[in-house]
Amino acid sequence: MKIKEVENGIILEGVEDFEPAHVFDCGQCFRWIRQDDGSYTGVAMGRVINVSKLGDDIHIDNTSLEDFENIWYEYFDLGRDYKALKKDLAKHDENLKKAVDFGQGIRILQQDGWEMLISFIISSNNRIPMIQRAINNISESYGRKIGTYRGQDYYAFPTPEDLAQASIEDLRECKTGFRDKYIYHTTRAVLDEKIDLKAFVGMEPELCHKELLKFKGVGAKVADCIALFGMRKYNSFPVDVWVKRVMQEFYGADDMSLPKMRKYGMDLFGEDAGFAQQYLFYYVRELEIGKK
Repeated sequence: MKIKEVENGIILEGVEDFEPAHVFDCGQCFRWIRQDDGSYTGVAMGRVINVSKLGDDIHIDNTSLEDFENIWYEYFDLGRDYKALKKDLAKHDENLKKAVDFGQGIRILQQDGWEMLISFIISSNNRIPMIQRAINNISESYGRKIGTYRGQDYYAFPTPEDLAQASIEDLRECKTGFRDKYIYHTTRAVLDEKIDLKAFVGMEPELCHKELLKFKGVGAKVADCIALFGMRKYNSFPVDVWVKRVMQEFYGADDMSLPKMRKYGMDLFGEDAGFAQQYLFYYVRELEIGKK
């Protein structure tokens, strides 16, 4: 991979295993929006950037080489050998090989733990457009304005201190639904108990999962999503309706409870369970495999 600076951005030349549609539409993030030209504009790490792919090159607009080196290289997980990872996963079984081939450009983003905590509380029993709307409402109401990009204003995700200004009623006004009280109490817990969410990254996976379950509105699936996408716990195995279908269709888990299915997936795929889950999830959701 070569990096070339251009006006207001950079180009990653010859980058492999990076398809923007696979990365941004695989359920791991909510602030990346597909544009009319097929590119994606997103808000992350207090910045707004646009990502597009032309040939084998990835264009990142509205950034600098310094920000790429300090933020985006890690955020897009560019230090990981996805080619080797996919090769290992494809050896596991034919269904996983098909899933890896189908979603070959997926990368698991290294997102902010606090933002993932609140975002996936909002995601509980919710549809993606509604999740995106609620997160944007919260950010516009309580986050710092980043600036205007291509004629639209963008706001950073609010810090715990910023979000603590909101009452339960205020959060309801942001279209969070029944999750308003969970967001409120979780925000208060982070501040009142002086919880350092960055410390969760260094925790053992099961301890991290256990600690996440202490937050209001966080069940097993939500905790696994937060752990996988915000806390670098790559053996996590979130089980939603699509992954449940995967496990029933492909792996004989018809009679398993969701907790048993979660453990089965973690045991089956080991340290790379989170990556396997993402490829399988994207595969069955996009092709609607097992949908009745």
